[in-house]
Amino acid sequence: MQVEKTIQKFMADLASNLPAPGGGGVAAISGALGAGLVAMVCHLTIGKKGYEQSWADLKVSLAESDKLRQRLLELVDEDAQAFTRVLEAFKMPKENPGEQEKRAAAIQSAYRIAADVPFDIASQCCQVLKLAFPLVDQANVNAISDIGVAAYTAYAGVESAIMNVNINLPSIKDEEYVKLRTLQLEKILTEAADLRDQISQQVNKKLGR
Repeated sequence: MQVEKTIQKFMADLASNLPAPGGGGVAAISGALGAGLVAMVCHLTIGKKGYEQSWADLKVSLAESDKLRQRLLELVDEDAQAFTRVLEAFKMPKENPGEQEKRAAAIQSAYRIAADVPFDIASQCCQVLKLAFPLVDQANVNAISDIGVAAYTAYAGVESAIMNVNINLPSIKDEEYVKLRTLQLEKILTEAADLRDQISQQVNKKLGR
């Protein structure tokens, strides 16, 4: 389990020649960090005088951020497992037509999972951005910079995860699947970039920049 490692152990493994963790896991952690910052900002605002009108909404945002953080941490391990599945599929025997057919099917299935997991990561990271957006006007002004960091961290997860989808798509023979995923990724990236820019502009405005 990647997420049960200490930060030092995870970083050491990441910097080694091990097949996992890799880019997909880092993307998921980026999103989880963004969700964690959203939760922190909510905690720093709920119960504070002057923000009473936001408490109810922020309690909902807090609960949602906790779910997103947990899901993204799960995806760190799912990404590592997906990559292992691809490696195992290529190691399958191919001595006769029957084995070759079974191996080819396993490879296609593995590549599809290897694309689905980072797609889920990108989607979840985009949800973090959606959650961060209204906080600019709702949250404790003393934590406004943390909302900006949450947005940029989550956006890094979006772009990084999309790269991990795109590296697998050329190996998938299902053209309809590839076409659908490509369109979905374009939509996610456009939405995420727009949210990042809006949050950044609003945060910097409040910071007087």
